[in-house]
Amino acid sequence: MPKRSAGLLLYRHRRGAVEILLVHPGGPYWAKKDEGAWSLPKGEYEEGDDPLEHAIREFGEELGTDPPDASGALFLGELRQPGGKLVSVWAFEGDLDVAVVASNTFTMEWPPHSGRIAEFPEVDRARWFDPATGRRKLLRGQVTFVDRLMTAVERD
Repeated sequence: MPKRSAGLLLYRHRRGAVEILLVHPGGPYWAKKDEGAWSLPKGEYEEGDDPLEHAIREFGEELGTDPPDASGALFLGELRQPGGKLVSVWAFEGDLDVAVVASNTFTMEWPPHSGRIAEFPEVDRARWFDPATGRRKLLRGQVTFVDRLMTAVERD
């Protein structure tokens, strides 16, 4: 059975255009990566968990703040990532000051085989992007969620 993740795609309207919120993963592996390295705030969940509730909780853990009211969240569907994981995403409109992002942390041995344990933020920064730039910044397997959001927003 494939691993499953659930996430939220926060968007806002600024000066007549849509902007999307993306997060950059923390830790040494991602430190010098930019294009194709950003993600939606998301996390793995277990069988029997409510994916939307989990996505809301992950948003809070990765950004250090609860999401704006996600009660009207729009389900953007599920996609299989290149590694096989299934990701479900909901979109909702709201705003967030990225200057106050404070992610939870994780520990890992760093440098490898050194015996030293280091702590890193799960997310080292968040930023608003226009959809075209966001598509370039996002991990390849998540780009379709932006396309689905834009289709839904254009219908409204």
